[in-house]
Amino acid sequence: MIPAGQAALAFHAAALVPIDWQGQRVALEYQWLRAPAADAASPLVVFLHEGLGSLAMWKDFPQQLCAAARCRGLVVSRPGYGHSTPLAAGTRWEADFLERQATEVMPAALAALGVDAHAQPLWLLGHSDGASIALLFAAAYPAQAAGVVALAPHWFVEEQTVASIAALQQPAVRAPLLARLARFHQAVEPMFEAWSHIWLDPAFRRWSIADRMRRIGCPLLAVQGLDDEYGSLEQIHGIARVCSSTRLLELADCGHSPHRDQPQALTAAICSLMNHNEGDTP
Repeated sequence: MIPAGQAALAFHAAALVPIDWQGQRVALEYQWLRAPAADAASPLVVFLHEGLGSLAMWKDFPQQLCAAARCRGLVVSRPGYGHSTPLAAGTRWEADFLERQATEVMPAALAALGVDAHAQPLWLLGHSDGASIALLFAAAYPAQAAGVVALAPHWFVEEQTVASIAALQQPAVRAPLLARLARFHQAVEPMFEAWSHIWLDPAFRRWSIADRMRRIGCPLLAVQGLDDEYGSLEQIHGIARVCSSTRLLELADCGHSPHRDQPQALTAAICSLMNHNEGDTP
């Protein structure tokens, strides 16, 4: 159903597109969105979900943002998520799993969907793990990134992140969480196991993308809720120290999901960033 007030927003039902990845044929769930005033030359925002997220779990935020920013949108579920090809039971990710999503899955998905980021650089909007992927893509392909919006990003591993993920393993928490997530994923258990296993792996504690972030030259909005249980303000302050083009947005009464807790403030900040980049007055 189209949200109230968004009846004119053009969008396509979610569909699947095949890509070749890790020697396999994988189907990715995706959806196109377009504001009424948007055309092929309008900015394209690619939405990259969190570590337990999916296309559907964004709910109506992508539609609302595209309408407000007068742009196009592309929402994708990564392999193993949503209605994309599920992970096999027992799948384990390596410490470079986020890098591989940014430099292998994303380019393959864009090519399969006919998106030429060389001709028209992309706006990358990522949440949590998706924000890390957005940063890594912008660092690996600077000419293809018009801007980055990083919601609750991870550029290094914090103890509070690990502790919060460890708490999800408790049976009283895990069972209802997986029951809720099962509404949004074809195979929730393999996805949850792969995600939590790598984040709780002691070897992953050394993971950091500080060196890669120095290559990012596009406008960047780094957003953190003041009540985020999965990360501290150092996640966005560290980005600002490395990337001179960073704007910071610290949101009160906001946890790990700014697009759910403070959608209006977030949308206003994103529109300001995008308009400023196009030469308008913020």
